Amino acid sequence: MPNSEATFSYVFLTAILVSGYPISANAGQADSVPDSVIAEQRAALETATTGRGFGPQSPRDIDKLEGNNQRAFGSAPSPAQMNLCNIHLHHSAEHKGRNFSTYVGNGNGNGVGTGYQYNGLLTDSELAPLNSKIGEGKHDVLAPGDTVEIHFVYSSAQVRPGPTLGSCVNSSIKNPQLRVEAVIAVLVNDSSATDFERLATVEKTGLLWQANNLPSDLGSPIIYLGSTTGPKYNTKASQYHVTWSVRPNVIKINAASLINWFADNIFDEKAGQAVRNLVVNPDLLSPISN
Repeated sequence: MPNSEATFSYVFLTAILVSGYPISANAGQADSVPDSVIAEQRAALETATTGRGFGPQSPRDIDKLEGNNQRAFGSAPSPAQMNLCNIHLHHSAEHKGRNFSTYVGNGNGNGVGTGYQYNGLLTDSELAPLNSKIGEGKHDVLAPGDTVEIHFVYSSAQVRPGPTLGSCVNSSIKNPQLRVEAVIAVLVNDSSATDFERLATVEKTGLLWQANNLPSDLGSPIIYLGSTTGPKYNTKASQYHVTWSVRPNVIKINAASLINWFADNIFDEKAGQAVRNLVVNPDLLSPISN
C-alpha cells in the first residue's frame, strides 16, 4: 500500500472522528427505551474501558468538577491560534449544565430523542410553529422550543472548513490538537433573536480560518479535557483527545435563520445530529479546575 502508515493513520482518524447521526423524521415519535437499556450501555462502556488506559470522555455534567481520569495530554491552544474546521449541531444538548439540565428522556437508545433541554420559560410567540420545516427532507424534526448544542470545531492542522469532522485532519499531521467551542441554544420564533447564519459565519483571519462571531456573553466557559462525542461511543470509548470549552448559559436563536443555514452551508449540514449518553463514570472523566 503506497504511503501506508500515513494513509492508514489519516483514513482511520477521519473515520473515528465522524461522530453523530442525523435525527430522523420519526425522532419525535420514537418510543423511549427503558432505563435498563441505558444502564446496559454504560456497563458495556465500563467493561470496554476498564484498565485499558483510555483518556477522559465527553459529554459530561459541566457543573460537576470531579473526575478520576488522569490520562494527561496538553490543552489545545486558543481558537485564535487554530483553524475552524467544522460546525455542526446536535438535537438537544449533549452536555448537562445549570441552564440546560432538563432531561429529554432515553430516546431510542441510539441518541435520537434524548439529551438535555433549556430550563427556562418561553413565550407563546417564541414557541409558535414556523411555516417551513427546519431542515430538509426527512431531517425536519427541529422546532421552536427545541434545544441544540452547536459545536465549533478547531484543529491545529493546516485545514480548511468543510463537511464532517474529517475536515479537521489531513495526512501531514497524525495527531492534530482538537478544540470544541460549544454553544447551547434554544430555537425561537423571533426575528430579533440571534441570527444563526451570522453566528456561524466563517472567514479567514490572517492565515487561519475563524468563527469571529462566537458569543462572549454566555458566562465563563467550562474548559476540560475530553473526547469526541456522538452515540457511536455509547458502548465504547473515543480514542481521541479534545479540549472542550462549554458555555454555561443559553442563547436564543432565530429558528428561521437556521432554516436558511441548513439550506446552504459549506459543512453540508442538513439537520441536528443525535447525542451520546452523558458520561457519568468518574474513571472516564477528567478533573475540572475552573
